[in-house]
Amino acid sequence: MATEATTAPKFQEPDLRQVSQSPDFKHETAHDGLKFWQFMIAGSIAGSVEHMAMFPVDTVKTHMQALRPCPLKPVGIRQAFRSIVQKEGPSALYRGIWAMGLGAGPAHAVYFSFYEVSKKFLSAGNQNNSAAHAISGVFATISSDAVFTPMDMVKQRLQMGEGTYKGVWDCVKRVMREEGFRAFYASYRTTVLMNAPFTAVHFATYEAAKKGLMEFSPERVSDEEGWLVHATAGAAAGGLAAAVTTPLDVVKTQLQCQGVCGCDRFTSGSINDVLRTIVKKDGYRGLLRGWLPRMLFHAPAAAICWSTYEGVKSFFHDLNGDSNTA
Repeated sequence: MATEATTAPKFQEPDLRQVSQSPDFKHETAHDGLKFWQFMIAGSIAGSVEHMAMFPVDTVKTHMQALRPCPLKPVGIRQAFRSIVQKEGPSALYRGIWAMGLGAGPAHAVYFSFYEVSKKFLSAGNQNNSAAHAISGVFATISSDAVFTPMDMVKQRLQMGEGTYKGVWDCVKRVMREEGFRAFYASYRTTVLMNAPFTAVHFATYEAAKKGLMEFSPERVSDEEGWLVHATAGAAAGGLAAAVTTPLDVVKTQLQCQGVCGCDRFTSGSINDVLRTIVKKDGYRGLLRGWLPRMLFHAPAAAICWSTYEGVKSFFHDLNGDSNTA
């Protein structure tokens, strides 16, 4: 027994190192055998699944955030949901979903591929580098927002629609004809200013939570149960990031829905002007409109997105034959 006790640490130390490397090479690193296009496909699938699954919640949030002559009062999730369904029917909860589909796939392909590539170079092999994860997230969101913002604007206008637009292409043509190309990017600056801290908090929290969960119960990190780690870490990251960036999301909604269904129209795209208008009309509480459905959207959406993304990555690992070397 004494000899076993003295030799156990020597026997366990290389074994523990090998266990810690397996998740790194298979799940965490950006240079783990996957090609750039595989990261893009994984991100595209994850983003599409995430947004399609949670779309009705996003519609409720958009209605709650829009400032109109007669805003919903009290502004609660149940009241907003009931108002939409009673006034326009259940199908109104999915109005604009095709615009989301057209934008979410390409945008998330850019999002995750830029994140993985940036994380590879900035982390320098250190998977615990939170600063690298946060900065990589900022790079990812700046590039992906350039792709997603136009369709996000179309999506939100259709969500508010009430018959204003016949569909995606009618909205695109009318906005181009009546307001010009710049209208598609009216909220881009606000979106980047919102999503940069959102993504920094999101990725840093996700990587830290994932690492903590893996260390807490390393024996449960497997192909069959690893999705639970990614889903839990993603939910924590999405909920926290959504909560701290709600005011800028309200500003973004104002800019994207201006002039639609009685929403205010702004002479400039100044964030300060929009903030002053919101505070003047609805007080400081107006900056927190839709915070709860925003959290209810992003927490499960991030869980769905990350578990799907890591699942598709695992599929590509198996396809590439990496599972035999892990």
